[in-house]
Amino acid sequence: MGKNLKGKECGKGICQRKDGKFSARYSAKNGDRREKHFDTLPEARNWLADAQYEDKHDVYNPSSEMTVDAWFEFWIANLIADLAPNTRRNYRERYERNIQPVIGSMRLCDVKPMHCKIVLNRMEATYAGSTIRQTYIAMGTMFRAAVTNDMLTKHPMDGVRYTKPVRAVDDIKFLTVEEQEKFLETAKRSHNYRQYVLLLETGLRTSEMIGLTWDSIDWKKRTLTVSKTLEYRHSEGVWRAGPPKSASSYRTIPLTNRAYDVLKSCYEERHTRKESELLSQILEYVDRRTGQTRYLCMRDLVFVNYRTGEPNKNSSYDTHLYKLCDEAKIKRFCMHALRHTYATRAIERGIMPKVLQRLLGHSSIKTTMDRYVHVTDASLSNAVKQFEQSATMAS
Repeated sequence: MGKNLKGKECGKGICQRKDGKFSARYSAKNGDRREKHFDTLPEARNWLADAQYEDKHDVYNPSSEMTVDAWFEFWIANLIADLAPNTRRNYRERYERNIQPVIGSMRLCDVKPMHCKIVLNRMEATYAGSTIRQTYIAMGTMFRAAVTNDMLTKHPMDGVRYTKPVRAVDDIKFLTVEEQEKFLETAKRSHNYRQYVLLLETGLRTSEMIGLTWDSIDWKKRTLTVSKTLEYRHSEGVWRAGPPKSASSYRTIPLTNRAYDVLKSCYEERHTRKESELLSQILEYVDRRTGQTRYLCMRDLVFVNYRTGEPNKNSSYDTHLYKLCDEAKIKRFCMHALRHTYATRAIERGIMPKVLQRLLGHSSIKTTMDRYVHVTDASLSNAVKQFEQSATMAS
């Protein structure tokens, strides 16, 4: 029997050290000697009882000592490695900025709903609702994987909700017909004009457009196939190829006449454009659907910067857009607003939502309708006119 500093018995396998901490130890069935130190006697007794029970009954609880930090690193490196780089980067940013400071050093099995709620509450005053939602999703997805893999017996976010409203749909930027016309008229003098037109005609994501290569275009069928993306990693100073955002993002899009003409004009100029030595690179990426390695030859890219001969970075497109918006005297918007605008025009022109879902590469029709489709004043007026015309014809 071990004793405390006052000479009282603590129980078999437990004693108090000179620094005041309680040491609990036992010999496992395989002969290993296991020991751990605690601040209080009850903690030492609980650990010893649990550890001896697990050893006797061959119960292996891998989460008993694993910290949230350790689980996050394992999860992001191994369990979600197939997600888009942007998604993984967003998860890491939210973890390091908001989740880790609160629960990162805790044992995974000790995290409770109140700890998760504290993470969200601390963001309330200084973060937008959309960022809090991203943190909620990152934390929930990470812990769900722990439950699925028997690292936890219960999801620690059960019952946890965030209260700050996410940005309203009406606040998500898209161009009205008038703004779109003003923008395109101004953009005609831009070297990026054809890229902007293509996005407005196809609804491509910026990374899909940057990674577009000639083998993705079927001139005979007049289609464009999305099977890869390209983005610049500022932290590493390199270009990275990757699969589309999700399995649903693999798609083949019929080209409008305008989109076809844009691509054809680029193709006819491919031998006369400036090309940097950077384009000699061949980048590897993994096909999300098959797990096989694919290759992106940068010299086959459809769009490169006329001045540098290199691909345009996403951030440089946005910077250029701001200048064009100021010149056109319209409110500034980013590249993704062109995708929102495409979706809005499509609905206004009568494209069925399920068809639009396929064209945009969404796995959920809810995403298509809630985030990308906007009802404009003009479309409301047209709907009323159609209603009146139908009523007149019926009478």
